[in-house]
Amino acid sequence: MTSVLLVDDQRLVRSGFRLILALEDDLDVVGEAGDGVDAVAAARELRPDVVLMDVQMPVMDGIEATRRIVAEDLSRVLVLTTFDDDAYVFDALAAGASGFLLKNADADHLVDAVRTVADGHGLLSPQVTRRVVERMVARGAAGPAQAPAVRDAVTPPSAPGLDRLTAREHEVLVQVGRGLSNAEIAAELYLGEATVKTHVSNVLSKLHLRDRVQAVVYVHRHGLQDGPDPA
Repeated sequence: MTSVLLVDDQRLVRSGFRLILALEDDLDVVGEAGDGVDAVAAARELRPDVVLMDVQMPVMDGIEATRRIVAEDLSRVLVLTTFDDDAYVFDALAAGASGFLLKNADADHLVDAVRTVADGHGLLSPQVTRRVVERMVARGAAGPAQAPAVRDAVTPPSAPGLDRLTAREHEVLVQVGRGLSNAEIAAELYLGEATVKTHVSNVLSKLHLRDRVQAVVYVHRHGLQDGPDPA
C-alpha cells in the first residue's frame, strides 16, 4: 500500500484528488494539508510515501515545503500545479521534487504518476519534458540566477558510461530520453512492460542516474536522442 499526503490550499481540489486515489486498492490517502507549514508537519508525523504538493499556497509555498521535506528525507514529492510555467518546473526540481505534473492531467495519469514516484522514479508531464531538456542542455539555458541550483538537481555524471549498457538497455535509454512512459516504450520496442521497467532500473543503476529526469537530460546532453546504433 502506497501512502499519500495531499497538499493544496483549496479543500475542493484535495477532495477531488482523494476521490480519484480512493478508487485504487494500492493507494491510501493518509492526510491532508492546506499550506506548506502544515505539509511539513504532516510529513514529519505521517511519513507518507508520496506527497502531492501544490505550488502557490499561503504561509509557505509548495517549493519551500518540498525543499524541507526532501532535506529531511520525509517523503518523495510530486508537484502539481495549474501553472504551466518554466520557473515552477525548475524551482520544483531544484527543491528535490521527484515529479512535476499539471493539474489538467487526467485521473489515470495522476494515479500512474503517484505510483511512478512511489517506485522511486522521477516523472515529468509530457507538456514540460521538452522545455526541461531545452533549458538544461542548451547553452545558457537556465539563466545565471537559476542555473547552478537546477544543474545540481538534475545534471548526470560527466562520464557517459554507455559501455556498461547492453544494446537493449541503450534502446530503452533513448526512449526514456524522448519522454516515453514504460507502457509507451513497451509498445515501441515490442517488449513487456515489466521487462521495460527492469531495463530502466538497470540503466539508471549503471549510469548512476537518480531518476528518469536525469536520464532525459543525459540523453540529450550526450546527443543520444536520435538513437545511434549502440553497436
